[in-house]
Amino acid sequence: MTGSTFIRLLLAVVLAAATDIAETHAQQPKTTQPKIAQPKSAQQKGAPAAQPLRSGFNLPPAGETRFLPAEMLLDIPANVPTPTLDAIAARHTMTRLETQTFGLTGRTLHRWRLDGGGTVQAMIRGLAGEPLVAGAQPNYIYALAQEPVAPINSDQYAPEKLSLIEAHRLATGNRVLVAVIDSGVDAAHPDLAGAIAASFDAVGEGASPDQHGTGMAGAIAARRTMLGTAPQVALLAVRAFGAKASNVDGTTFSIIKGLDWAVEQGARVVNMSFAGPADPRLRDALAKASRRGIVLIAAAGNAGPRSPPLYPAADPAVIAVTATDINDALFVGANRGSHIAVAAPGVDVLVPGTGGSYQLTTGTSVAAAQVSGVAALLIERNPSLTSADVRRILTRTAKAIAPKGRERDFGAGLVNAYQAVTAARPVSAKAK
Repeated sequence: MTGSTFIRLLLAVVLAAATDIAETHAQQPKTTQPKIAQPKSAQQKGAPAAQPLRSGFNLPPAGETRFLPAEMLLDIPANVPTPTLDAIAARHTMTRLETQTFGLTGRTLHRWRLDGGGTVQAMIRGLAGEPLVAGAQPNYIYALAQEPVAPINSDQYAPEKLSLIEAHRLATGNRVLVAVIDSGVDAAHPDLAGAIAASFDAVGEGASPDQHGTGMAGAIAARRTMLGTAPQVALLAVRAFGAKASNVDGTTFSIIKGLDWAVEQGARVVNMSFAGPADPRLRDALAKASRRGIVLIAAAGNAGPRSPPLYPAADPAVIAVTATDINDALFVGANRGSHIAVAAPGVDVLVPGTGGSYQLTTGTSVAAAQVSGVAALLIERNPSLTSADVRRILTRTAKAIAPKGRERDFGAGLVNAYQAVTAARPVSAKAK
């Protein structure tokens, strides 16, 4: 065998062996690598995520329950025809209850009822798919900030605390329009004779006057047996809170209706002696009212020191008022927080009641009403004052009464009407 023949045979053997190995490998069953469990987030990465809501569709914050469970507010342009609105309502099993265009905000808000069950949250998400609906939110609930009425057992102490006698030598609120967004006011009460310039019922109940609304109106404008903080103002009485047992609270819709009407009437001061949750549509309305120079004043709330801030008092456009007693101690039920601007008497304060009666009331409601009256004194003294001017004057002239370390709870301190009115005089008067 020659050398070349031997090499060829050797190569053939090697090639045959290699082919046999390859075929054997190809015939082996394929092994599957063990599947490594992916984290849950990785498994769901490809799954469709919940789509973010369009701007204007506002879900209630987690845990927030202060809204009507079967009602909603929808923001739909005024030019959408009625048949189209009916079709949208039918698609979502809803009933149209009320519609109003608000000049203050330029919005047309619709109050609709949920008829098909489900939650407000789910309906907001569902309506976000309707291109003609610009926004949706809950119809939030607000409560009047007053403790149970006590029997009368003392005379007024608030006028002395607020230095009203001295302040009234300079201003009495003459012809300043003050809106009281509240429950119904008893315009026939002797202490409110001639005080009500106009009234508006945003609830539409046609109910009888209420103790709370009458008391707040009297704290501002009482002028006969009692002394209100601004006895010559003209009140715009707005009923935004129901009187029926099933409807005693105010809602986003009724409050904005009342505010819008008050602005149209020319209100310079708006008193809001109620408290509730943060509300995007109400916030928008308050901001626009403030930019028009309207002074907005609200009760801090009576939910106690552990409560989160309540609205509208915690809104930056609003002057928040807390309550103190005859000894300048803080009302124990008052809300606390850095948003508190000033304090005023709010424990056992004598105010008018319905049917010509009088009552003692406790809470931040009456404290706010008294400060609304003081704001009217400032505006009579100097009509050019802005909302920011009024806030600055009230806080700079307030009497410091807080114990050391508790300044935040009292705001700048107890309102001093005389010092505030003195500081409000026009620049030309100061130069004389």
